[in-house]
Amino acid sequence: MKKIIFTVICLTGLFATAQTAKEIKAEMTPKKDSIAAIQGRVDALQAQLDALPGWKVGAFGTIGGSLSNFNNWFAQGLPNNSSGTIGFTVNAFANQQEEKFFWRNAANINLSWVKLDDKDDPTDDDGFREATDVFNISSLYGRKLNDKFAVSGLGEYRTTILSNFNDPGYLDLGVGGTWTPITDLVVVIHPLNYNFVFSNEDTIFNSSLGAKIVADYTKKLGAVSFKTNLSMFQSYESGNLSNWTWTNSFAYTLWKVIGVGFDFGLRNNKQETLNYIVNNAPTPNPTATFDTIDNELQTYWTFGLSYSF
Repeated sequence: MKKIIFTVICLTGLFATAQTAKEIKAEMTPKKDSIAAIQGRVDALQAQLDALPGWKVGAFGTIGGSLSNFNNWFAQGLPNNSSGTIGFTVNAFANQQEEKFFWRNAANINLSWVKLDDKDDPTDDDGFREATDVFNISSLYGRKLNDKFAVSGLGEYRTTILSNFNDPGYLDLGVGGTWTPITDLVVVIHPLNYNFVFSNEDTIFNSSLGAKIVADYTKKLGAVSFKTNLSMFQSYESGNLSNWTWTNSFAYTLWKVIGVGFDFGLRNNKQETLNYIVNNAPTPNPTATFDTIDNELQTYWTFGLSYSF
C-alpha cells in the first residue's frame, strides 16, 4: 500500500511539473511576440532618426590580448619563455546628411603586437614586435541628383603607421557617382581616379590612372554593430598595379559598452607581394618580377573584447 501511495505521489508531482512547464512556455510565447513587435518599432524609429539631416558620429572597436609565462616547462620546445599578444581595432565615422548633399568620413585602424622571449637565449628579441598594421581614412562628398544617386568625389588614404609609414602609402583621388539604395549602404563608382603610390622602392611601386569602386555597409541593430568595406582600384595601365582590400568588423555588446568583437580582412596587392619577395622575405629574391611571383592573398583577423563609444 505504501508503494502505491508513493508511486501516486511521484506521478502527481511529475504531472504537476509538466503542466507548470507547459503553462510557463504558453505564457512566454505572446511575450516573445510582444518583444519582437517592440523591437520592430524601435528599429523603424531608429531608421527615421538616421535619415534626419545633420551630423551622425560614432565608433566601435575590438581589444584583444593575452600574456603567458613558462618556467621549466620541459614538455615544450622552449621550457622557459614569456609571450604575449596585444591588439585593437577602431572603426569611426562622422557623416553629414543634408537635403542636397552628403559628406561621409570614416577611419579604420587595426594594430597589434606580439612577443616570444626565449629566456634561455640571451640574443633573441624579448620585446613586443609589430604584427598587424592597418590604417585607412576616407572622405566622400556628394551632390544629390535624387534620393538614391549623387555626383561625388572621393579621397582615400591607406598605409601602415607602426613601421614604414607611407612606404608604401596609397592615396586615391577621383570623381564619379555614388549610389545609396538604403540608409546604411554606400556604393561608389568613380571611373576617373588616380592612385598615387608613395614608396622608396620606385622600381616596384608605381602610380596610375584607373577606376575606383567602394562598397560600405555600417549598421547597428540592438546589441550588434558591424561594418564591412570593400575598396577596389582597377588600373587602366596594368593589372599588376590594381589592388583591393576587404575589411569586416563585428561587435556584440554583453554589458553596457563591453562585449566581444571579431575583425578580419583580405587584401590583394601584387606590388606589395613583389616588394616583400625582393626586399623583405627571409630569403630575398632580387631577380623576381611580376610575371614570376604568386600573388598570394593577404589576410588578418582579431578576436577579443569590444568597446562601443
